[in-house]
Amino acid sequence: MPTKRLKLSNNEIYHIVVRGIEGRNIFSNERDYSRAIRNFFEFNDSHAVSWSFRRENVSRTEFEKRSRTTTTERDLLVEVLAFCLMPNHIHLLLKQIKDGGISKFMRKFGAGYVGYFNRKYERQGHLFQGRFRAVHIKTDNQLRSVFVYIHTNPAALIDPNWKEGGIGNPEKIIKFIGNYKWSSYQDYLGKDNFSSVTHRDLFEKMMSREKWQKFINEWVEYKSFRGWDKSVELE
Repeated sequence: MPTKRLKLSNNEIYHIVVRGIEGRNIFSNERDYSRAIRNFFEFNDSHAVSWSFRRENVSRTEFEKRSRTTTTERDLLVEVLAFCLMPNHIHLLLKQIKDGGISKFMRKFGAGYVGYFNRKYERQGHLFQGRFRAVHIKTDNQLRSVFVYIHTNPAALIDPNWKEGGIGNPEKIIKFIGNYKWSSYQDYLGKDNFSSVTHRDLFEKMMSREKWQKFINEWVEYKSFRGWDKSVELE
């Protein structure tokens, strides 16, 4: 029996996951990762994308400079609260602010990034595995859980079984996720990575960056905290 599709409502927050078809990688190099993150900014607009550098290979610094100084008025579909790009899947934490905003944003992102990927690698057909999956985030405990869950996801790249088994070197994982470029965590730590992409006010009101860093570090070391909610986990 088909699963009933979750209704996405305005001013509500959702953990979104999209995966590569048949588990394949959707990012092959740094340019792919960078392109996807820039697309999060560009396609978060009900207007057609008209940026002059959409297909330019500009640096991260230049992207941030242009995104902050663009004179084009944007009509946002969602607020991107957090993100993490992994080799074969993407995590997003989105707040919908327009009717149908999340679906429109994901549709525009999918068409734009898949078009880029297929042209670059001379392939055809689908890249993503069906429609995105979503979990409705309703409580503060879920918000804290999903913040940790998304930003610790890269730990699996150096220790695939770190959540289930013992962690031999938590300091190594803490350092790795803190330096991982393809998530919003560095911006939450004040490192200005892709800061124009995310809306961080909600989490910064909940806790200071120092407390969030301590919170995540302790989760890595002990893999538990009061109120952890496994319902946010999407794989």
